Amino acid sequence: MDRFARLVSRLLHVPVAFVSLIEEDRQILPGLVGLREPWASSRVLPPSHAICRCAVDSGQPLAVPDARADDRLRGDPAVTDLGAIAYAGMPLTDADALVLGFLCAVDHEPRAWGDEELSDLVNLAAACSAELRLRILSAQSRSARKVLETARAAAERARSDAQRLEHEAQAGLDHAELLLRASQELAQTSGLEDVRRRLRDLLVGVGKPSYVGLLVADKDELHRVADPDIEHTVEREVLTLPMSAAFPSTRAMRERRAVFVPDREALVADYSPEAVGFFDRMGFTTVLCLPLWGSRALLGVLAICWAMRHEVGVTERVTLTAASGYIAQAVERALFLDERISVARQLQEAMLTDLPLTRDLEIAAVYQPAAVGDMIGGDWYDAYHLPPASPGAEPAGLMVTVGDITGHDLHAATIMGQIRSMLRQATLDHPPYSPATALIALEAACSVLPIEAGGTLVHARLDPADGGPDWALTWSNAGHLPPLLRTPDGRVTTLVEHDVLLHPGLGPFQRTEARRILSAGSTLVFYTDGLIERRGHDIDAGIAQLVALLARDGDLPLPELLHRIGNRPADPAPGEDDVVVLALRVP
Repeated sequence: MDRFARLVSRLLHVPVAFVSLIEEDRQILPGLVGLREPWASSRVLPPSHAICRCAVDSGQPLAVPDARADDRLRGDPAVTDLGAIAYAGMPLTDADALVLGFLCAVDHEPRAWGDEELSDLVNLAAACSAELRLRILSAQSRSARKVLETARAAAERARSDAQRLEHEAQAGLDHAELLLRASQELAQTSGLEDVRRRLRDLLVGVGKPSYVGLLVADKDELHRVADPDIEHTVEREVLTLPMSAAFPSTRAMRERRAVFVPDREALVADYSPEAVGFFDRMGFTTVLCLPLWGSRALLGVLAICWAMRHEVGVTERVTLTAASGYIAQAVERALFLDERISVARQLQEAMLTDLPLTRDLEIAAVYQPAAVGDMIGGDWYDAYHLPPASPGAEPAGLMVTVGDITGHDLHAATIMGQIRSMLRQATLDHPPYSPATALIALEAACSVLPIEAGGTLVHARLDPADGGPDWALTWSNAGHLPPLLRTPDGRVTTLVEHDVLLHPGLGPFQRTEARRILSAGSTLVFYTDGLIERRGHDIDAGIAQLVALLARDGDLPLPELLHRIGNRPADPAPGEDDVVVLALRVP
């Protein structure tokens, strides 16, 4: 009885629930949760506190949003002593429909009882009534064994009824627990794989199926979602079914209804030889296919299979159909999230530049999205050749930019795309292509348009130095993290020269430039804060760690070096921000 009270409390989200059996001079509480003392210990209430007594004669449910405003209950001591402001009670009956008591839900605040809440309470009351009937029948059977020999047949029938009722009561509990678990387990899923993983253990208690499969519709096909952790022969053999295939799952999709195949004979009679052969190989005898309805369309099919013949009763089918509603909601949310993640990744990748080919410099870059899959950000890199001094001549130099627009959403990515394009235009429109001049022109354009661009960036130019192997680096830093320069002797220099960051509220600045010669064998690394910044960790320590890694491994080939940088073993946790790293090397 306590378990029924706990289920009522959990399903209806009420602080107090109890099983109440009404007698002439008292009210017995064999099951309770949340009730105050001294009634919690004594499990007995006086007649004056029987709020449901007014419904005993009628045998009807009683649901009161606010007992203080109800003429029947306004003066009931239970309202003040028990805090029974909102009350809902469903009658508990014996085999003759005689009201024995009520299964009660109590809230200390006024509330409107929803239809689904009352439906759940009705189902639990039915299971509780079955349990009470079982106890009554058990008592009767014990008494029957003491009577005359002629009563033995009646006792045997009572025992059989008791077993049936026990089975029904357990089945009722299993069904209620399934729906509760479905609502809880599937509420926080983040993708189709997550839905499939949670589905694995969700239906094991109801009917004990040998396999539960999830198929998602895509145009004219059904695609089976494979379990990400456990390999199933079913999912390995048939992953895709054309909608025209004569399978139970595709029929459920085409006819938009539940499809039940009780045995192999029905399968042979109504479906294709391919379906029969598949079910024989998998060892399935009975299958129930339920369509998964989304808010706007049919999303796919839930396939529940049994190895042995299984009778799916009305109650079980209703329960499985209700559970499929929770599964459909999770699938719809997962499809939305998966599509959002895919679009976000494609958008981010489309905004990244293909690195230019150059004979005199090695260049490589890497972009790592944030650990949260649907987050895109404002981090970017860019590299392009400057126009040659004359037609047919070699390019005059190389422009390189690494930046980070504030934010982790589509707006930040959009602003980043605008700033990248505007900075290219500002650079190419202002020969001799000064990084500082380009930044000044960019900020002036943003203030006029206006574009609310805030963030940091390093804009740099690299030119061959006097025809030798060395290169000249000229850069302007708008509040960005310092680039790192590793010389051939393994020493790493932090290029700390910088101006203020980009921000519309800071006003125009006269941007400055710094200059450094890169000797042959030097490696230059630009990066964004997602590489070295972690919540709760010092950013200077992160830069120092990167400096140490570059000093130790800086002579590795650039792709291998970037892989080593992006997968540092000392990282305390997966990044919450996207990461850009761009490296150049003078051969």
